[in-house]
Parts: sequence; C-alpha cells; structure tokens
Amino acid sequence: MDTTERSRKLHLTMANEDYLECLVRIEQEEGAEDGVRSVDVAKRLNVSKASVNKAVAALKAQGLVDQSHYGKVILTDQGREVGTAVWYRHRLIRTFLVRELGVDFERADSEACMMEHALSEDTMSRWLAYLEQQGVTVES
Repeated sequence: MDTTERSRKLHLTMANEDYLECLVRIEQEEGAEDGVRSVDVAKRLNVSKASVNKAVAALKAQGLVDQSHYGKVILTDQGREVGTAVWYRHRLIRTFLVRELGVDFERADSEACMMEHALSEDTMSRWLAYLEQQGVTVES
C-alpha cells in the first residue's frame, strides 16, 4: 500500500504528516533514537508546544507514536515508515525544483512541503525513476 493511501486510511492530515516527517528528521539529524522532545518539534515547525501535544495525542491514538506522560515522543515502526516516506518525497521534489528548474532553495523547500502530500506513491516512483535516468539523485 502506498504512503498516500495509508495516510488516507489513517485519516492523516497534512499537518499530521508534517509532524511525523519532523520527528523522523530530528531523529536522523540529531541521533535522537531515545525519542524527541516536544519542544524541539515546536521549534522546528514554528508552532506552540500545545499544538505539538495535541498532534502527538492524535498520532498516539493512531498508533504512530508513543509517549509516556510528558516524556519524549517515540515513533512506532508504522509512524517512522510514514514519516520517512514523507521526508523522502520532500527531498525528491525539492531536489527537482532546485536542480532542474533553478528554483531558489528556500522557495523550493517551502513548495516541496506543500506538494509532498498530494502526489501518489505511484507518481513519486515514476518521477524518481525518471530523475535517476537523468542522473539526478535525492539530496538530504
């Protein structure tokens, strides 16, 4: 099942996907295997800690994250899978916009964030195959 289809079945909003993506990014960039602090997510997404807590509660109810009372947020395997796929989509789109179309990095990053939620896994796979044939690789 593709990520977009999974997100629909889980009734994930674009914001929920952004939270999962953010958690994956912090894990990868900061080596936070023991979990991510809510305050770090709030800073990264430029939202309030209360917004993060509300999102975490929704993601926890769906089995995508775990969190003990006011503890660090830990992605479940399914949550990590969805978040990793969203982050990959983001990087693929951003790379294409910057390298192939010459879009400014900041604009490409912002627009990739909007576009990453709308494309099916099938379209993303086809796009990736095309880019690989052109010698384009996804940047981190």
